[in-house]
Amino acid sequence: MEQNAQRELRTANPEWTVSELMARLAKSLGSDGPALAFGPAPTDLVDEQICIVISTTGSSGSSKSVGISSSALLASAKASNQFLGAQSGDVWSLLLPLTHIAGINVLVRAVALGTEPIDLRSFDGEFPKADFTAVVPTQLFRALNGDDNLLRHLQGAKAVLVGGAHLTSDLRQKAIGAGINVVTTYGMTETSGGCVYNGTPLDGVEISITPENRVAIKGSVLAKGYLGADDLWESQCIDGWFHSTDIGRIENGKLIVEGRIDDVIISGGENISLSAVEGALHQNFPHKSFAAFSIADGEWGAALHIAISGEGSPSQSEVSDYLVQEFGSHAKPKGFLLIPELPLIGIGKVDRKKLVEMHLGASH
Repeated sequence: MEQNAQRELRTANPEWTVSELMARLAKSLGSDGPALAFGPAPTDLVDEQICIVISTTGSSGSSKSVGISSSALLASAKASNQFLGAQSGDVWSLLLPLTHIAGINVLVRAVALGTEPIDLRSFDGEFPKADFTAVVPTQLFRALNGDDNLLRHLQGAKAVLVGGAHLTSDLRQKAIGAGINVVTTYGMTETSGGCVYNGTPLDGVEISITPENRVAIKGSVLAKGYLGADDLWESQCIDGWFHSTDIGRIENGKLIVEGRIDDVIISGGENISLSAVEGALHQNFPHKSFAAFSIADGEWGAALHIAISGEGSPSQSEVSDYLVQEFGSHAKPKGFLLIPELPLIGIGKVDRKKLVEMHLGASH
């Protein structure tokens, strides 16, 4: 990141109400106040173009502080509202934490519409109606499986953005069948959150697939860089294109994300995509939650293990038989971890490092 004029960086107080935060965010967006950090930041001074700093932890487990400009945030909000047909006076509801870009985006979209979002993060009682909202797949699953208050809220919205983690086609179809207008989103903190809706890039965003099949993104929504890690940013943002760690393809003009470049393990000489395994299991056994992870193994190199949460069927043997049928004998799990809930990193992403720790702890 180039060293230009700097501005103060202050940590957002989690005790602030949404009204207080909106007032401070508006000043940050207009360059009338300090930049705001959501989560720990390595400095108290940033480039004057930076409006907010989000601390993000990828699947690798390494933490990065992403600096995002007001122009990128506003471009993202404008394009999102435009895609959804949101108009001045429309109201968003806030169901996501403000330590993540998806939560901040709800606030910025509301700023662009001249309204204040309804804060439902710790709301007690019947949820009021909102025009738009954003959730992660876990929340959508809960709405369809017993949380009637949330279900009614989502049904009453004109559109519901769903992102932060993979949304299975089965869960998406069930939500649509229940009367929820689901809009799937793809993006990351480095792209100011979701920038591809229902497989289509938002206005001002371009996508391409690199020779390594990585999804690359270009446009007005890109962050300024990583605080204190310029080399890392430059290794991922090349000629204006941010190279993600996701593998994908473009089919009939739509982006299809197939998994992460770093989630492929080699077990007994065979490649296994952990994301593909999880996707297949969620598709075939939609009432359970699964996560695939690997354990270092002298015989296999990397041994495939499956974590399962939820009650009832399927049995471990059913899971094994299905994976062998779907992917071949090399995909037979070498172990299972049965737990009440999957540990998450960020919003909706499974913490595979934690699963390894839990497995190793349980086996000692």
